[in-house]
Amino acid sequence: MFTRRNVVKGGAASVLSGLLASSLWAKGPKAPNIIFILADDLGYADLSVFGREDFETPNLDRLAASGMALTRSYANSSVCSPTRLALMTGQYQYRYPGGLDEPLGVDPTLGLPADVLTFPDLLKKAGYDTSLVGKWHLGGLPEFGPLKSGYDRFWGIYQGGADYFDHGMTIHSKFTHDLWDGEKEIHRQGYLTDLITNQSLRELKHFKARQNPFLLSVHYTAPHWPWEGPEDEEIAAEIKNSFHYDGGNNATYAAMVKSLDDGVGRIMDALYANGQADNTIIVFTSDNGGERFSKIWPFRGMKGELLEGGIRVPTIFHWPGHIPAGTTSDLPNMTMDWVPTLLAAAGIEARDQIPLDGINLLPNLLSKTTGQDRTLFWRHNAQNQSAAAKGSWKYLSMSGHEFLFDLAADPREVANLKDKHPDIFTNLKSSFAKWNKEMLPYPENSFSYEFRGKGNIAGY
Repeated sequence: MFTRRNVVKGGAASVLSGLLASSLWAKGPKAPNIIFILADDLGYADLSVFGREDFETPNLDRLAASGMALTRSYANSSVCSPTRLALMTGQYQYRYPGGLDEPLGVDPTLGLPADVLTFPDLLKKAGYDTSLVGKWHLGGLPEFGPLKSGYDRFWGIYQGGADYFDHGMTIHSKFTHDLWDGEKEIHRQGYLTDLITNQSLRELKHFKARQNPFLLSVHYTAPHWPWEGPEDEEIAAEIKNSFHYDGGNNATYAAMVKSLDDGVGRIMDALYANGQADNTIIVFTSDNGGERFSKIWPFRGMKGELLEGGIRVPTIFHWPGHIPAGTTSDLPNMTMDWVPTLLAAAGIEARDQIPLDGINLLPNLLSKTTGQDRTLFWRHNAQNQSAAAKGSWKYLSMSGHEFLFDLAADPREVANLKDKHPDIFTNLKSSFAKWNKEMLPYPENSFSYEFRGKGNIAGY
């Protein structure tokens, strides 16, 4: 499942035993800086360090070699906006109307409300500078936006995707430009992945001058469609619909991922050049599972599905002096867990300020222990999907059919064991039903994705 060919084998876990009290995380000369890098539609095995073989991702491999690769990381959703809402709140996204699946933007009244206390809000209250570069996709102006939800600065796109050269969406022959500096529309030339990287480097210089601890959220649009590599500007000019499902190829996808990898490398190099690296946490992950050209082996399924390929994501956690280099963890974790985890690293007690569904992963990651025996839940309106996972067992309901899988023995989710293990099946199904009663119901007229072929969905 996970290849160590680019990961330095290392230990040093013994130095961690004294770091397990959350009050100690930020006792150094300065609270740790945080860079959260979020890819868009990146498949579980799309990094060479996670198993991609037809192209290399040397910079992300380097990040894993100096930190920890998490091999059982899950996105909060199999589609984009709900996961991003969970990342902002540390909660299951289904607690909010804006988290009831995509595409967010069809209903202009939905988004992340400005009065909801968020992850960047809490860091800002603790003296952090906060900046988001890249994709927002949690509601549009004038009611919603990053500057209303805890970020000091924003540079990027508000919607779910954009052409990599025109920086907007073309739908039904109508083009809408979508590139902003804060709440001011701007126009720039260049490949969007590179522009996001360039702006991230400017933010690092700004933070260095300010001398405050910082949160830099780098939310790339890559490798989300339209399928355009850095050298494809002429091809991009011919695309008449941003829902570019019939375009692209494996080579184009490789170029998109490698451009993302190059950007991460430039950010890492700038951290070292600026003297910021030793006190900076870096988290890299994806908002959901892979799309058309992704590699998701050994799983099956893809974006929009609650099979492992739609929700399992590659994740790297880098924290010099705390996370031993070249290590791996199979601790089950979910996007929303990064909120209490990173707040704990910053020395911030969050649970007395906001309700959290996520858990602090630090004690288990730093001590290499298995963690609590928790159950994780998902649902998705398309195909009436629901899922619950506890340990190696996973309950899945999809298109009116129910399954029980043993992920340890059957990661491809082929053998349905619900009749062989009826007690486990019943318990997980009951757990899902109990949890689901706590979440908001889908509205009767809610939009649901239309599938455009086996396992492929139309949407952001």
